[in-house]
Amino acid sequence: MAADHRRHARVGPDREVNDLSMSQPQVSKHLRVLSEVGLVKCRAEGRHRLYRLEPARLRPLQEWLTKYERALNDRLDRLDDYLKELQQQGEQQ
Repeated sequence: MAADHRRHARVGPDREVNDLSMSQPQVSKHLRVLSEVGLVKCRAEGRHRLYRLEPARLRPLQEWLTKYERALNDRLDRLDDYLKELQQQGEQQ
């Protein structure tokens, strides 16, 4: 992930994180869990914590999902072909 595309969520006492519609304690809890499993890295900056996504940790999930994406796309393509065939048959009648 390019450095200029990284987004940081600042979490501090009694503060809601912008863009999330969640209170600070809820965000902190979620970020702590993500940190425990290595999906984000945290660094302290005063009373705030800056979190950074670790995209390499998501690669296995992405690779696993890619298999299903291909299979789903194949099925949807076959369904599209079938629906076009039905439509053509209806137009001929």
